[in-house]
Amino acid sequence: MDLKGKLYSKLERYVKIDTQSDDKSSSFPTTSKQFDLLKLLAEELKQIGAKEVNMDKWGYVTATIPATADGNYPVIGFLAHVDTSPDAPGKGVKPQIHKCWQGGNIEINKALGIVLNTSNCPELAPFKGEDIVTASGDTLLGADDKAGIAIIMTAAEYLLQHKEIKHGRLRIAFTPDEEVGQGVDHFDVKAFGADYAYTFDGDVAGCIEMENFNAHAVKINITGKSVHPGTAKNSLANAIRIAGDIISSWPENLLPENAEGREGFIMFTDLSAEIEKAELSGIVREHDSAKLLSMEKQLEAIVEAKRYKYPSAKIEISFREQYRNMVEIINQHPKVMDNLKEAVRMAGLEPRIKPVRGGTDGARLSFMGLPTPNIFTGGYNYHGRYEWVSLDGMNKSAEVLLNLAQLWAK
Repeated sequence: MDLKGKLYSKLERYVKIDTQSDDKSSSFPTTSKQFDLLKLLAEELKQIGAKEVNMDKWGYVTATIPATADGNYPVIGFLAHVDTSPDAPGKGVKPQIHKCWQGGNIEINKALGIVLNTSNCPELAPFKGEDIVTASGDTLLGADDKAGIAIIMTAAEYLLQHKEIKHGRLRIAFTPDEEVGQGVDHFDVKAFGADYAYTFDGDVAGCIEMENFNAHAVKINITGKSVHPGTAKNSLANAIRIAGDIISSWPENLLPENAEGREGFIMFTDLSAEIEKAELSGIVREHDSAKLLSMEKQLEAIVEAKRYKYPSAKIEISFREQYRNMVEIINQHPKVMDNLKEAVRMAGLEPRIKPVRGGTDGARLSFMGLPTPNIFTGGYNYHGRYEWVSLDGMNKSAEVLLNLAQLWAK
């Protein structure tokens, strides 16, 4: 089955709509521009014949693909998120296809020197001969997760046009604000009505994920003391200096650039500072919850040492849970993964189960009563100018969705 043309047509349309979320916003969604794509998707779902299409006040778009098989089968949900990461520019995305890549350099932007190859991205190597999509080098691509949206929309349209394919009732959902950890804050799992679900928000072709980081946010507030530098001895408490001291005291081996697999880290992501006050924000990530708490205690010990070192300053530290490792829930529902692995094999791939070095809406949904592992979308290097996705990988992902729909009706 070759759905690459339709997949690219949808991906191209979606990525051109700026939907970056904003982790500093207190609204939901954090940016109103996410509604631009959400409204478009609701209208497209109606046009292709989906039923019960709805967009609520929070922006959640949901729809139904009616059952074509007789019988009482589990209701299966498929989800993707509309927002893109605030980590790189996301306005004015210009996608480009590098057809039938034969190895060597993929020039994303010659003028800027942005070149993708197997040296700076070894994960690209197995996909020689495939159609690779990148942006223009001025922005991220937004395949995270507009590739997932294109996959679900393309497969949904195919199912609605081919009623001879037997499946139970299927539910679709598109969510905002996943990239800032708030994607399902207001999602009504009961109203959604699915028994099990899958997010399409993943890695290169063949990768499926049933575990993710336990994730906390960390915030350190520093209240300094401003004194004329000429008379500052034993009196000045420079909040800028203190923040820098805390950052540099965190061990190198526990930074994300030095971690892989199931290894955890703390990453400082934002610093706002002047002499009298500073606010330092970051993220704490670990697959093992006990190790996560151990890292937090280690950071608290560093902060306590700085309180002793800078007695004129006030230093406060706090942590906030963002999501938990869904493996705890998924393991209680083995058929969810059994069917997924079989669906991947039916698409001609060997399933590769790996931990997510991040999180998905599915992690939180699993703890909200909806077991939701994650499925590949065929891309890599998300959140930056080197982001890419394979149309062939997207095509395989759409096949997996179609296979899942049928497997759950057996």
